Amino acid sequence: MINLLPPETKRAYHYALINQKLLKWVTALVIGVLGLGAIGTYGWISVHRAVSTSSRQVVSLQQNLAANHLAASEANIQAIANDFTLVVKVLSQEVLFSKLLSHMAAAMPQGANLTRLNITTTAGGSGLDITAEASNYTTATQVQVNLSDPSNGIFSKSDLVNIDCSPNSTPDKNYPCSVSLRAQFAKNNQFLFINQKKGV
Repeated sequence: MINLLPPETKRAYHYALINQKLLKWVTALVIGVLGLGAIGTYGWISVHRAVSTSSRQVVSLQQNLAANHLAASEANIQAIANDFTLVVKVLSQEVLFSKLLSHMAAAMPQGANLTRLNITTTAGGSGLDITAEASNYTTATQVQVNLSDPSNGIFSKSDLVNIDCSPNSTPDKNYPCSVSLRAQFAKNNQFLFINQKKGV
């Protein structure tokens, strides 16, 4: 088929075809850019949400950890305080018998012997139940007087519980009287471990 159209018309058709193709390409390019923009926007929003959620979780975890560490620290401090109180209590009742016995023996009157000591706890602090044998009633009472003497520095007070000079009150016939005392340690006595000075 022979094209008899004038050259200007031919060129116009030719450019019209080119324009149509360019228009299709531009339309496709715009749609592609818009699609990429939509995908990029969606991805940015998703990442932003994920970061925001992660940040909130991190803050929450940090707060929980801080609260847990605080509670754990308080529990540890309380346990240490309880242990320290227990140590002080035990040491306050720990008697150094090697020193105590030598001082008590020196304070005993002639004709009396210690037979038994038993640690007790009284309202005023630590003390001892003391049992001794004596050659007579006077000596038995002197045991209480000597042990409660403040110059000895052993006891703040010594109460006489019982004196028994009846037959068979003691197995030793040379010491027929048995005397029972309850004595309370003097506050700053040197016979409790907790009262020991450093280096003594």
